[in-house]
Amino acid sequence: MSLQKRIKGFVQLGLFLKQFKTGVKNESLLGINEQYYEGFEELILRQKSYNGWFDKENVIDSINAIGESLSEEAISTWLSKYKITDDSNKTIGVIMAGNIPMVGFHDLLCVLITGNKIQAKLSSGDNTLIRSVSEILISIESLFESKISFVEKLENFDAVIATGSNNTARYFEQYFGKYPHIIRKNRNSVAVIDQSDGVEELKHLGKDIFQYYGLGCRSVSKLYFPEGYRIDTFFEAILDDYQDVTQNNKYANNYDYNKAVYLMGSNQLLDNGFLLLKEEHSFVSPVGVLNYEYYNSVDELENNLNQYKDELQCIVSSKNNVLSSLGFGQAQCPTLNDYADGIDTVEFILELD
Repeated sequence: MSLQKRIKGFVQLGLFLKQFKTGVKNESLLGINEQYYEGFEELILRQKSYNGWFDKENVIDSINAIGESLSEEAISTWLSKYKITDDSNKTIGVIMAGNIPMVGFHDLLCVLITGNKIQAKLSSGDNTLIRSVSEILISIESLFESKISFVEKLENFDAVIATGSNNTARYFEQYFGKYPHIIRKNRNSVAVIDQSDGVEELKHLGKDIFQYYGLGCRSVSKLYFPEGYRIDTFFEAILDDYQDVTQNNKYANNYDYNKAVYLMGSNQLLDNGFLLLKEEHSFVSPVGVLNYEYYNSVDELENNLNQYKDELQCIVSSKNNVLSSLGFGQAQCPTLNDYADGIDTVEFILELD
């Protein structure tokens, strides 16, 4: 199968996935829609019964983001720096995470677009969407069928890509260390707030915090406020759009539990009724909680964050901030060349040849 055929297949898949955000069917996909549209729409609605974090809005947001990324222009631009041949036929074992809907799709794309075979072990938290999308992709281009398999245990592979926690990463290192591998660990994202940031700027930050309930590595888990900043401005900015987050029982239970634990430990908390702020050095915060610190100067903060770059996935800030960062609201909008842990997956796969 040629690279152009592979690109064309994913472009068609992208058009299919983008339909569910608008609810408007693409007339060019008549045959695919007749076979798959209603079933995939029902699968989206069923996700919350499989995984309580996967509500309709978050599933559609994730699916649409993938669809938007799969334009012919975006894929061609992404691949332009690589030398991809049509004779590669490695088998890449991929252990996928399940913290947000279809989080393993990018690895599937990287393996298949380079002409290789994927042997995927799906997470129990997200084991239906990727299967369905793969079936649709095969329907679009039948030559993908021999390239995709789903397994309970990886066997007879040439390389491994595994995503998990810091604890599972140690297991992966022991088990897969003798093979070429990418093993991803926990990462977090932070937001740097500028003295001039007001309610309007910080409203966009809410998306970086609350989309996917803060479960992704690109989800902001810690805030940096300038000394003397009025934190009520932040609470005011997120109130209207995100106070309903506690309607998800899993989020509400986490918020209540963590509040009780911290109060029993006599921790000082800032609380707006649906989010807790705790002054804490760590980047890692539980669901319903954000850590925060104050900083004196951006230069000092930048030097500090550079020391922990291997623990960070994203830094977000407003246009007023001089840090090299994404804008508020952009953390959950990765492009195709935004690789997890900063490791170029396509380059890793191509080097196997």
